[in-house]
Amino acid sequence: QVQLVESGGGLVQPGGSLKLSCAASGSIQSIYLMEWYRQAPGKSRELVSKITSSDLTTYAESVKGRFTISRDSVKKSVYLQMNNLKPEDTAAYSCHMSGRQFDWNNFDSWGQGTQVTVSS
Repeated sequence: QVQLVESGGGLVQPGGSLKLSCAASGSIQSIYLMEWYRQAPGKSRELVSKITSSDLTTYAESVKGRFTISRDSVKKSVYLQMNNLKPEDTAAYSCHMSGRQFDWNNFDSWGQGTQVTVSS
């Protein structure tokens, strides 16, 4: 079993910054893809950003220029630096990873989510 644990959410004023972290644990041989999703109340879940094992990154248009995704392959972790936060960034943020375990089985795991609230 591969488990993901997120941290770093909280309450921040508009224009502020937060950094989310997500660490994977378990029998992991390699991680192909790391992603951050978010879901606001009454809205569908949306992909915020993703990073591949080759460090290729993509961002939702709404966060380009404000959010930066990064990873640490040794720590099996992915991060989301969020700057110039806006009230519309308020949501539950979840990380997702897919890869392969040492038993050669693929895994596809989700974190429990961390709340980000942007409000004055």
